Amino acid sequence: MAECVECGADVALHDDLEAGEIIDCGTCGVELEVIDVNPPVLDRAPELEEDWGE
Repeated sequence: MAECVECGADVALHDDLEAGEIIDCGTCGVELEVIDVNPPVLDRAPELEEDWGE
């Protein structure tokens, strides 16, 4: 388990978690990025910007 940085809810994590993985908070729906796996550290996932084909 880890804590959502947005709403503070507990986020269930699976056993084979990897750094850089994106998971969703089941409570508020925000996308979270796994920063570290031992201990689990989560942060808001970076927003992807549209490059419009440039």
